[in-house]
Amino acid sequence: MKYLLLKHYRGGPEPVVDTGPIDRWSPDEVDAHMRYMSDFASKLEATGELVDAQALAPEGTFVRYDGEGRPPVTDGPFAETKDLVAGWMAIDVESYERALELAGELSAAPGPGGEPIHEWLELRPFMSGKAETAG
Repeated sequence: MKYLLLKHYRGGPEPVVDTGPIDRWSPDEVDAHMRYMSDFASKLEATGELVDAQALAPEGTFVRYDGEGRPPVTDGPFAETKDLVAGWMAIDVESYERALELAGELSAAPGPGGEPIHEWLELRPFMSGKAETAG
């Protein structure tokens, strides 16, 4: 079963720990956070559970079909993506419970002061798979 773990800048439930924006963290705190993310991805790669992981740049463009050869382009509004989604990790696991376990572990990435940030992650099953869901 494949799932997408979405990291949000904002827009999820109220944060447990108010870490403030990552651009206000010290360089060492950002490095520790990114190292945790990289180590987590390496662990999942070793178990065969990692599909892919990416951090997203804040820049982006909306594009839509507007007739042949004329895609309109705009640089906003971006409330759905650049202001909200910080990155993602796609995983391929045996069960919904394993996906929850991994999301919980990823939520413990360090933030300011090296403390776990307890961030909310959005766990979404891929439509192409037959994933169990809560409820």
